Amino acid sequence: VRLHSHDVRYGSGSGQQSVTGVSAADDGNSYWRVRGRTAAVCQRGTPVRCGQAIRLTHLGTGRNLHSHRFTSPLSGNQEVSAFGEAGEGDYLDDWTVVCSGTYWVRDDEVRFQHTSTDVFLSVTGEQYGRPIHGQKEVHGMATSSQNNYWKVMEGIFMQPSEAFQTEKYHAEL
Repeated sequence: VRLHSHDVRYGSGSGQQSVTGVSAADDGNSYWRVRGRTAAVCQRGTPVRCGQAIRLTHLGTGRNLHSHRFTSPLSGNQEVSAFGEAGEGDYLDDWTVVCSGTYWVRDDEVRFQHTSTDVFLSVTGEQYGRPIHGQKEVHGMATSSQNNYWKVMEGIFMQPSEAFQTEKYHAEL
């Protein structure tokens, strides 16, 4: 499924904007922008390192992927929501990219681990009824599993900056 959100709030827990999983490939509410962690400067074109903390900002609403110690509505795991305004939120918006190698590679699967609570961004089979019928619950799970691998499907990708290309070249000497 694709990580998805829209301005529909949870009816329980935090009451914040819901984050779900959908299978539709043509839904603009499944687009997220990768940004530096809260209060960090991240230059466009800088590759994301495995182990680096990032934020994912929902393009449609400007809210960040967020988690906190509320119980998710369907599975009873940790709630994942969208929080903040215009890309500004708080430290609970930070997720660590868990991948193999040095950098997050476009076609590789990765995991996202919440930096404050250590849960993994996950999706399982629980589906919502109204008003988001058929969408799957996205939540935080304490352990890594098949349910918390994610992969970039489409988007706008920036070429690595010239400084990075020089760094990579010199690192191989």
